[in-house]
Amino acid sequence: MSSTSTAHIAVHHENPQILKPRTVVKKVLAKQQQEGAGAIVRRSIGRPDLKTLDPFLLLDYATVSPPAGFPDHPHRAGFETVSYVLEGAITHEDFAGHKGTIGAGDLQWMTAGRGIIHSEMPAGDGVNKGLQLWVNLSSKDKMIEPNYQELQSKDINRVQKDGIDVRIIAGEAFGVRSPIYTRTPTMFLDFAMNPGSQLHQPITEGWNAFVYIIEGEGVFGHESSSTALSHHTLILSDGDGVKAWNKSRRSLRFLLIAGQPLNEPVVQYGPFVMNTLEEIEQAFEDYRLCKNGFEKARNWKRRA
Repeated sequence: MSSTSTAHIAVHHENPQILKPRTVVKKVLAKQQQEGAGAIVRRSIGRPDLKTLDPFLLLDYATVSPPAGFPDHPHRAGFETVSYVLEGAITHEDFAGHKGTIGAGDLQWMTAGRGIIHSEMPAGDGVNKGLQLWVNLSSKDKMIEPNYQELQSKDINRVQKDGIDVRIIAGEAFGVRSPIYTRTPTMFLDFAMNPGSQLHQPITEGWNAFVYIIEGEGVFGHESSSTALSHHTLILSDGDGVKAWNKSRRSLRFLLIAGQPLNEPVVQYGPFVMNTLEEIEQAFEDYRLCKNGFEKARNWKRRA
């Protein structure tokens, strides 16, 4: 965890000028489906009508109550999973001996790399809610060793200004940066907008970007655009930033996520994501034989 991160920063910047505003080019409603062991997810990226958005492979909004969850499962994914808890708490455990619990507002940025087996299960009774994003890695990084970056809610940089409250998970907003290191250049911002507020947020040109609405309703792109409701994913056109308005009478909360495209082939089979079919076949072989990154898989089971 970074000792230099600061919460509740008082910063006063004028809304930056957006010269090439991004517009909404596709809207997808994340419908409920069952995953893992009885968990309910709303999947937006990673479904037939939105298979990927380079470099993003999957986005799930999960609702989990015991005994449901995501028990022991493998990855050789050459990707990173970003787990962000909204309500409750989730305990993670893997075959390398790493174990921890993240609660509401906490974040885990896990590099799956060459191989890992782990579990993600509710830490207590009641309903647990969170989001998980899969960020692809370039071919040169796919077989690196697994790694973790974790931030507690109190250590996530935050800015509150003009009716806008933003938690800066990756990238920058209002002149404040996140301490998270992203191998694939990524922006991940959690915005809450009060009724009547307006946002201008720069986004690097050439990056793919989208909005996921957690709650409320908002207008994105142009002020005359139609209102978008909760659990919709809005794919944005290219440009140097996005504009958003909360014209409703209640708070609007959404994620703004953007990343630099890798422009590489993607071959996926379940939890394994590589560049070629041969690499996928090799991943299954290594997993079956407990080698090339899966050595610790033999006889491992989560303790909790």
